[in-house]
Amino acid sequence: MSALTLSGTPRRVRSLAVAELKLLVRNRTAVFTAVGLPVLSVLGLNAIGIGEEGDVPVAALAVIMLAGFSLLYVVYYNLVTAYVARREEHVLKRLRVGELTDAEILAGTALPSVVVAVVQIVLTWAVAAVAFGIDLPVNAVLILAGLLVGVVVFVLLAAVSTTFTRNVETAQLSTLPLLFACMIFSGIIGPRDSLPEGVQAVAQLLPLSPLVDLIRLGLSGVAPDGDTVDFAASWTEAAVPAVIAVAWVGLGVWAVRRWFRWEPRS
Repeated sequence: MSALTLSGTPRRVRSLAVAELKLLVRNRTAVFTAVGLPVLSVLGLNAIGIGEEGDVPVAALAVIMLAGFSLLYVVYYNLVTAYVARREEHVLKRLRVGELTDAEILAGTALPSVVVAVVQIVLTWAVAAVAFGIDLPVNAVLILAGLLVGVVVFVLLAAVSTTFTRNVETAQLSTLPLLFACMIFSGIIGPRDSLPEGVQAVAQLLPLSPLVDLIRLGLSGVAPDGDTVDFAASWTEAAVPAVIAVAWVGLGVWAVRRWFRWEPRS
């Protein structure tokens, strides 16, 4: 790939992302969600006392929960509707005629949702630190790795989910199975180690589970099995979630290349 192509890619992605961001900012609900949800989540946890007696501090629990919900709704669900809307409006088809590559189109469309999710997580961290106090992370690299791989996985899953989503209205149904499974079994609303062993074995393979495991390890040193580990041991405990996450990335790339539709279904 030429240097000219490399230098042009950020510019093209940025231009498309700015256009998408303008559409997103016009949605007042999305803006309120990005700013208000972190504050409300932390206040809610404080009010009901979740996490005060567990191994994971309440501040870390707030960050983990918000990170999970942000990836599921702000990134995954929003992008399914965005990709489907652009496809049915022939926007994706027209963009492919220009100089944008397929990857740039998908990335540019996804970038605003990713930015909103990151803003939510950072604000949650800040509010939780003020409200509860927050200790230094056990392993900050694992936190960043978990967030990065989580974003990539759910952008890819959003693109894949458009293959069986006929229009924007049906996105609520087509995304429901993955949303439900991840919310219930990935550990964002309850510890996964409290599930039956057979269910735990399957639940750890869900696409959100590696993110939850890596962030929890990085923030508080709590491993998937509930044990508390130090910095050195956290790398060993991160091996299995990392492998699962990379497998989801590979599967997502393969599925997008094979099944993603650029033209309207009708």
